[in-house]
Amino acid sequence: MAGKKSPWGAGDTGSGEPSGEPAGDGGDSAPDSTPPPPRGNGPRNPWLPPSSGDGRRGQTLEDLFKRRAGGGGGGNGPGFRLPQRPGGGSWVPVAIGLVVLLWLGATMVHRVSPQEKGIVSTFGAYSHTIDSGVSLTLPWPIQSVTVEDVTSIRRDSIPEGDGERLMLTGDQNLVDLTYLVRWNIKDLKLYTFQLAQPAETVKEVAEAAMRQSIAEVTLNDAMGSGRAAIEANVRERMQRVLDAYRSGVKIQGVEIKKTDPPAKVVDAFKEVLAAQQDAQSDINRAEAYAQQITQRAQGEATAFDKVYEQYKLAPEVTRRRMYYDTMERVLSKTDKVIVETPGVMSYLPLPGIRQTPPPADTTVNGANGGERR
Repeated sequence: MAGKKSPWGAGDTGSGEPSGEPAGDGGDSAPDSTPPPPRGNGPRNPWLPPSSGDGRRGQTLEDLFKRRAGGGGGGNGPGFRLPQRPGGGSWVPVAIGLVVLLWLGATMVHRVSPQEKGIVSTFGAYSHTIDSGVSLTLPWPIQSVTVEDVTSIRRDSIPEGDGERLMLTGDQNLVDLTYLVRWNIKDLKLYTFQLAQPAETVKEVAEAAMRQSIAEVTLNDAMGSGRAAIEANVRERMQRVLDAYRSGVKIQGVEIKKTDPPAKVVDAFKEVLAAQQDAQSDINRAEAYAQQITQRAQGEATAFDKVYEQYKLAPEVTRRRMYYDTMERVLSKTDKVIVETPGVMSYLPLPGIRQTPPPADTTVNGANGGERR
């Protein structure tokens, strides 16, 4: 009975005959005309074609390309060969060397702009700080460089977009407030290693400082003349907290962009503002009138002082002049004429006579009974 052929190729069966060949019983079967496969010390590599020779030989990159180009390595195609150098050597070491050089150049040479600084860390720990220019470090992963802009002013708008941010004032009113925070990096080492998310920390500190400052003022101060004081207060508080955190951040300024009432009460708030503006207008007019009266009184007082100085120089003359001026000012507004001359009636209807126009021809009877025109 013929034995089965091993898929791993011929091997030593221990009986002196290759496995897979029919056992010779000295009889009828004709000898196989194909030459037996070469013997080896073990099973053939199943990933190599049968014509590859010794089964224990490992594959090379060139063998893989030959198999792909020749349809599985059957020998029907011409195969694919890597290009070789003129001397017959392989280009693989040269390519590997170029890759290594590029990698060293990219990880060892660092160019820092004038407005930037770089932090060099060795295995994740701080090593030193590099300034602007070209600097050399050890290759990655031994040393790595983190570059940050330390001179430009960064701007954070809170809240971002058109969102509503309501805050409670000291007089229990709500205000929708939008503000801008300007800051930059003053210590790159602290900024890089002290806080996990320094930019987010700045926003959170700004939010806390603004709410605390708004809670200390009234609604009118928050929406009116007190905005400058609120901005200065928020900036001071932010810097104090960030310095306590050792964040390496410097607050350049805080600017309140919008202070509006909540959207649900904006109509009522506008009416209140209109009433306040009318009241302020009335107050301004009253203050202007009071100022005019005060200035007039001050002018009269100054004139009286000048008269008093003249009175001290000539009391009798000044007293008589003041009497005459007063009597003229008072009696000029009455219709009565008073005469103090002896022999004249104390009252004469002179104003009525003065107001009645005289007739064109007047006849006066004399004592002798004649007429005189």
